[in-house]
Amino acid sequence: MLPFNTIEEATTFLGRNLTVAETLWFNYSAQKSDFYLYCHNILFLFLIFTFVPLPLVFFETMRSLGFLKYKIQPKVKTSLSEMFRCYKDVMRMFVLLVGPLQLSSYPSIKMVGIRTGLPLPSMWEILAQLTVYFMIEDYTNYWIHRFLHGKWGYENIHRVHHVYSAPIGFAAPYAHWLEVLILGIPTFLGPAIVPGHMITFWLWIALRQIEAIETHSGYYFPWTPTKYIPFYGGADYHDYHHYVGQQSQSNFASVFTYCDYIYGTDKGYRYHKKVLRKLKVQSRIYGTQNGGSYYAFTQDLKSE
Repeated sequence: MLPFNTIEEATTFLGRNLTVAETLWFNYSAQKSDFYLYCHNILFLFLIFTFVPLPLVFFETMRSLGFLKYKIQPKVKTSLSEMFRCYKDVMRMFVLLVGPLQLSSYPSIKMVGIRTGLPLPSMWEILAQLTVYFMIEDYTNYWIHRFLHGKWGYENIHRVHHVYSAPIGFAAPYAHWLEVLILGIPTFLGPAIVPGHMITFWLWIALRQIEAIETHSGYYFPWTPTKYIPFYGGADYHDYHHYVGQQSQSNFASVFTYCDYIYGTDKGYRYHKKVLRKLKVQSRIYGTQNGGSYYAFTQDLKSE
């Protein structure tokens, strides 16, 4: 709750007029408790988990409209009932674990100093903090993910997430309850080290989940703006990790590619891409078709 009753009091405190964004924030948040504002995350997560994957559902069910050429594993088709079942499982986890975890985490948010007051952070401050959050989460998640691909971690925890060898958007948060708890650590670590405004925290939680849905989408669209982000992995990069499955010792990073490159855990993926580039050249020479996706050839080998 803001310590001001009127905009005039806020103006006097800041020593300047409020910006348009600050005026909107004052009008919305002045009489709302910090706990109430923090709980917006629960609503945001519900909306993201429910609505962001819906275009992917449309692409998967309407393959005849030409979306198949963007499918990374085109021979794998997930039915509408399977996607809905995945969504129900995610929502069950959301109600029983994610929501209560968000509620119980509020004291930690206050302790690290995430603020709700004025002034609002500048766009550059928000961008810098989000960059730090993504970097910290990516590095921490990388090592946790590697642990989860050990024998004990995979068999007892991580195998649940790998049920989908051809991932779908709804499956981004689909995981064992213990994995959901563990991966909450790298998500919270960035804001704990570099605390910012509640708006920045909202953006961080929302963007991280939207990014996870994109990397689990199963589709690579050449016009996606994220391909211009340096060292960004994306759907193609993470799809390979799911495609290889239990034996995967490649592409552990959640967002970027630099950790896998530095620690040598992208060699399988890079070799795979090299082979497929060679196959594409051969297909042009001999006039053969590869099924519209660079995974088609390896899936043929898998089925033999």
